[in-house]
Amino acid sequence: MKGSRKIALIVLSIILVVGGLAGLFMSHIGASNHQKKARIVATTFAVVQIADKLKLPLVGVPTTQNKIPTRYAHAAKVGNPMNPSVEKIASLKPTAVYSVTTLQDQFGKAFKQRHIEPHFLDLTSVAKLKQTIGSMGQKYDRVTEAKAAVGEINQAESQVKKVAKKHAQKPRVLILMGLPGASYMIATNQSYVGDLVAIAGGRNVFASKSQEFISPNDEAIKKARPQVILRLAHALPNIVIPQFKSEFKSDPIWKTTPAVKSHRVYDLTEPNFDATANMKASTALKIVSNWLYPKEGSSAH
Repeated sequence: MKGSRKIALIVLSIILVVGGLAGLFMSHIGASNHQKKARIVATTFAVVQIADKLKLPLVGVPTTQNKIPTRYAHAAKVGNPMNPSVEKIASLKPTAVYSVTTLQDQFGKAFKQRHIEPHFLDLTSVAKLKQTIGSMGQKYDRVTEAKAAVGEINQAESQVKKVAKKHAQKPRVLILMGLPGASYMIATNQSYVGDLVAIAGGRNVFASKSQEFISPNDEAIKKARPQVILRLAHALPNIVIPQFKSEFKSDPIWKTTPAVKSHRVYDLTEPNFDATANMKASTALKIVSNWLYPKEGSSAH
């Protein structure tokens, strides 16, 4: 009996091991099939960058002046990120459509009318970007690629924090987001660029508990006396940057600010900077660090 029991246990062990391996194999096959069937549409360039870093397939990409990665050369153009073509996206029969939370209110209803439920990624900070990369890596079986991408950002964060730690005083920073039409908004600590400034060791002179952008106030700007001014040309930089330069020359308020007096006014343009976080975050952090602490900041253009 003991011998027969021993044989039975051995046979049972073999069955369990083989079954477990078969399960893993089938799971891998299932994941591979899921990847083959995935028809993903990215409606913003930031999402395209994430997809490219994770080596994800895309059937649709936004119409943009930014250079679309080679792997997506044959993907369909689905229109401007601010106003994508719902009809074009629907025709691609996507399994997933990705945009960003800052555009959710803008065209969420249009998608619902076509029975498409897009995923709005939260890219309002570097931490949210890393979370998004990690969750998409898990969802699409790209964990290795996701860890590498997050590791690169972590390394840049560590570098700029070391620089900032050497300074007791944080420079006062004003962030402006230019809009076509000779207007601009103030970016608070809740915005992506505001988060870059905070990580790099700057103090945003305009803070908010919930708002990413607020309306400008001349008296408040004058009172804040920013030592560094960052001007984000979010859309149409060829128009916005000349607008900023004209504004700073014509409006006397700017001539009295310490940032202008010390020539510490910088223009932020794509692809390194945008209104939402993207895969250029590591480079952006180093550039901002160099602007805040020019003698000790990381080497950046």
